[in-house]
Order: sequence, then structure tokens, then C-alpha cells
Amino acid sequence: MKTLKHSVMTLAIAGLMASSFAAAASGNSPKTISVIQISSQSAFELAKEAVQQCEQKGYQVTATVVDVTGNVIAQLRADNAGRHTLESSRQKAFTAASMKQPTAKLMKMIADKPFLQPLKDMDDNLLLLAGGLPLTANNTVIGAIGVGGAPGGHLDVQCAESAIAKVL
Repeated sequence: MKTLKHSVMTLAIAGLMASSFAAAASGNSPKTISVIQISSQSAFELAKEAVQQCEQKGYQVTATVVDVTGNVIAQLRADNAGRHTLESSRQKAFTAASMKQPTAKLMKMIADKPFLQPLKDMDDNLLLLAGGLPLTANNTVIGAIGVGGAPGGHLDVQCAESAIAKVL
């Protein structure tokens, strides 16, 4: 991971989990947690590389990189990429970060198990189309990338995977 740098963000805990009740009773409950996520520099490099990988194949796409909570860190749209690719790549990245799985896997799971179809409607930010991949370091999700605009989600995935291999 030659250029991967982590930034640490501290988040307030919204509530106590069941396992924390004993600590809370003794007054020792944690008030914050630390989260490791992709740095903005690495996010920008990754988005740029994904767009370049697709451009080399003749595809005009948008690549979006989000942090572990699904907030956009970097987004780059190629010349002539459709306006819709801004939102589709963001939603793919959000979905991969939120579900901690590749969006193609989620898409297949819902196709194979129709009773899971309501998952696609549980949040307006979710998009269950191929092209979103979680980003990991030391088996921990540190963000996600979404690519949209190639003539097929499998091609979006190829561009994202090539970018990850080169940058991270």
C-alpha cells in the first residue's frame, strides 16, 4: 500500500450497546470511538486512476470515493461522461461502504433471492448495480469506490479494480 495514508476521525457514540451497560453502570463507558478511513490524497488518486483506466478502454465515466460513512471525499467525471454518472457512481460507492460488500454481489444476491428485493428501497442512497467496491486495509473497510458510465457494470468494476491495484 504505497500511497495509502489513514486519517482518523472521532465520532460521538449515539447510544450504548447491550454489552456496554455494565461499563455504563460503573461510569466507565466510552464516549468516543476512533475510525480509520482512506485519506483524501489517496481518494483523489484512486478516482483519477479509475477514470483513466476507463478512458484507456474508450469509456467516459465518473469515479467517486467515499469515506467509511459514505460521505464523498473525491469525485471525478471524465469529459463527455453523462451527468447521471455523478449520482450513480456516488450511490454505488455509498452502497459498497454501507453494506461492506461489492455492489455486484449484492445485485446478484437480490436477483437470486427475490424476497430480499425490499433491501434496494431501504435507503435512497443505495444503488444495487455493479460498479461499487469497498476499500480495505488490514481487513477493515476504510471507504469505497464507485464507478459509473461504462457500457456495463462489469466494466465499471474492472476500472475500479485496476485503479485499486495501482494506487493502493
